[in-house]
Amino acid sequence: MKVLTAAEMREVDRVTSERHGVPSLQLMESAGRRVSEACREIVRGNERDARRICVLCGKGNNGGDGLVAARHLQAANTAVRVYLFAKPEDLQGDAATNLQRWCEAGSGVVPILDETAWKAESSKIADADVIIDAIFGTGFRGAATGVIARAIEDINQHSQRATSAHSSLILAVDTPSGLPSDGQPSEGPVLYAHRTTTFTAPKPGQLISKDAAAVGVLEVVGIGSPAALVEEIGKNGLRWIEPTEFADFPLVRPVDSHKGLYGHVLVVAGSLGKSGAAVMAGYTALRGGAGLVTVATPEVVLPIVASGHPEYMTEPLATTEAGTASLGNRAQDQFAQIEEGKTVLALGPGLGLQPETQAFIRKVVAQTELPVVLDADGLNAFAANADALRQRRTQFLAITPHPGEMARLLRRSTKDVQEDRVSAAREAAQKWNLHVVLKGSHTVIASPGGEIFVNTSGNPGLAKGGSGDVLTGLLAALTAQFKTKDWTRTLALGVYLHGKGAELATAATDESGLLATDVAAAIPNARRKLLQELQRRD
Repeated sequence: MKVLTAAEMREVDRVTSERHGVPSLQLMESAGRRVSEACREIVRGNERDARRICVLCGKGNNGGDGLVAARHLQAANTAVRVYLFAKPEDLQGDAATNLQRWCEAGSGVVPILDETAWKAESSKIADADVIIDAIFGTGFRGAATGVIARAIEDINQHSQRATSAHSSLILAVDTPSGLPSDGQPSEGPVLYAHRTTTFTAPKPGQLISKDAAAVGVLEVVGIGSPAALVEEIGKNGLRWIEPTEFADFPLVRPVDSHKGLYGHVLVVAGSLGKSGAAVMAGYTALRGGAGLVTVATPEVVLPIVASGHPEYMTEPLATTEAGTASLGNRAQDQFAQIEEGKTVLALGPGLGLQPETQAFIRKVVAQTELPVVLDADGLNAFAANADALRQRRTQFLAITPHPGEMARLLRRSTKDVQEDRVSAAREAAQKWNLHVVLKGSHTVIASPGGEIFVNTSGNPGLAKGGSGDVLTGLLAALTAQFKTKDWTRTLALGVYLHGKGAELATAATDESGLLATDVAAAIPNARRKLLQELQRRD
């Protein structure tokens, strides 16, 4: 799905009304109703009561959406209290109409016009079961000031930026108040939410801003604008990864399937003390659907790796005294025999930093003709000379750095990379003619041709050693199956399923204890859920 700037979103709303006959008041009604549904869902998902809901409204259309949500929630016999950060007479158009409807339902609003009024009501708001943030929407510019800035700061402090076990559940309407829509840095405080329900399409600030964590879990809901209109009007070059991006993939296997149809992954990974990286990457390649998987690993750890899973095959690599892969594997042409008949190469996890091993990695990347997924110690081999990544035979190379690895390759600070992740990924992709999967919260996928995808699936459980090894195996498995015709989307599919696997694996437990192998085990279920979602939309 394309990502829309604030101006593009206004244009979509305008054309929806003029071309498709959907009045703006109806769009607001749909938006508020979807927020009320999201409120009930977030309460159910957190197994919390929602006896007291506070809706914080501004004077614009975002406040109007909040008023509609309040009306629907009250109709469901929930106690709702609306706080208006404006004078009632300041509301205009559809927002004024919905203020009138709210008041006609027998409920008034509590005006919050100064810090004295806020201080009198803030403790009641802090004690609410749910806080719905409808102060500022996607049209917000500049910085929150005055009483609104104080309210945002107080709520953030009480909720510990939506991390406290004792805070209200915070739901943002369309976008968290104070977050610039188009991705520029915020100029003032931003209200941190547990969940954001945005309308029609995601906005750049929700995906790539340094304050994007304020969004919490992002949900995109339709309110009446055709999906084709988003594709027509969106011009900023960003795409959000969601199920319809993979609608054309052959996700249903024919009944006469055989293993030869789904490729043969070669995983080159592991060393003494890091055999688990090879096991996890190989295991995930199997779970990811590859027909065959071979793990090539230093001979000294091969028995450990081979016993990890009986379903994959193993090949021994000549070993240095340090227990890592030797450069002799390449010189003796042994590796060429190992590569024979393989579909894709996953290279790097756990191979180590021994100089001879790093030289071996560079030679493999330079000489192989297989598509390559390069990760971890495979990336470290190029840290001193990243331009050597261009000197290769294969047309298809994907690197999967975390921000620190990306910084070393680009010779800049990690802070600089994190300040503009999209620019860093785009620069690397074009400079070295490869695909970049820049890992982290909201992973960015960049192609050498300029395509940019941003992923929001996943959860903090992925902040655990081994998650990158699992992703490497999964990307290789999907490449083995779907090849490189649309490799950018194939890589995006892997990142999406990796995140969904984490979500499914923690559905009934806490994220803190998630293991990388739990994610790998959940990949088939994540793929099934994706297929079901696509079938529901048909």
